[in-house]
Amino acid sequence: MKKILSALFFYTLSGIGISLTLKADIGVSSFNSLNVAIASISTIKVGTVTFLLNTVFLLFYILLSKQKQFLTYFLMFVSVLCLGSIINFFSYTVLAPMYLENYFLKLAIFIMGTCIAGFATGMVVSLGVLSFPIESVCQALSEATGYSFATFRYGIDLFSVSVSFILSILYGLPIFVREGTLISLFLLSGVISFTKVNYENRLSNQEN
Repeated sequence: MKKILSALFFYTLSGIGISLTLKADIGVSSFNSLNVAIASISTIKVGTVTFLLNTVFLLFYILLSKQKQFLTYFLMFVSVLCLGSIINFFSYTVLAPMYLENYFLKLAIFIMGTCIAGFATGMVVSLGVLSFPIESVCQALSEATGYSFATFRYGIDLFSVSVSFILSILYGLPIFVREGTLISLFLLSGVISFTKVNYENRLSNQEN
């Protein structure tokens, strides 16, 4: 139970980090570029879009799962609901009055948000009790097909970026895949890996 509550906390922290990257307005991560594009052409808030798309991946994961674990599915659903709610709360309430004009300030906010989101994601992955639906689907597809996890994960990123570009062009929206997307591509995965390695090393030292 302690690990589950910790995972829920880090899901929430991840939502705060994502909200900061959205506020910076210098581009967002691949998957979030799709969320922002969909939110921009509809009346749906970006956090709600994030929740809905994650729920689609969760349903897909349930279909792919050989052994059904309904409690895990329910907890994952609650987790992505919290994630979407936190993104909405911080993006449209807490951070809404903040006006960022200086580019370097925007860059600093983006890097801080990416590090927070990366740390939180790394902790969720390390705890191993409530995986993100996208990663769960990629892992299930990898086991079912023999293709690597990275192949499917990068495939989802490529799909997200492509659809985001298409929606921006069709609806005359700003391009959401910018320099922030490139920064996120390298920094986010690095922070996640760093967090995971350090957490595992700390556990190993405690056991010894």
